[in-house]
Amino acid sequence: MERIRAGHFSCHFRNAGLPASLRSGVQQKHMGWATVYIDLLRKGETVQFRPRGNSMAGKIESGQLCTVTPVSPEALEVGEIKAKQGDRFQIGNNRGRINGWIGHNGIYGKCVRIE
Repeated sequence: MERIRAGHFSCHFRNAGLPASLRSGVQQKHMGWATVYIDLLRKGETVQFRPRGNSMAGKIESGQLCTVTPVSPEALEVGEIKAKQGDRFQIGNNRGRINGWIGHNGIYGKCVRIE
């Protein structure tokens, strides 16, 4: 498993500065910190990072190490996501706020461990 650490993971991405070894060959102005993780998840890799922020407080505290594995959106069930309607998934935060609906192409992984 490749271990990579970066910053904030939520619907409001902030550039937390990826390690130089991960930035090589990538135009920074066109990527957020999550781009590397998304690419690895799409390749079937498990990733780890430390999200910053409070949108998931109570489930994930700012700075905790999160392990995310690739997931097929079809395998997700209500409870792991807010709601499912055909090929659309409702997403929200841990404070009861609904962020909206996304398609299956917007789901890259599932958090399976929080340390």
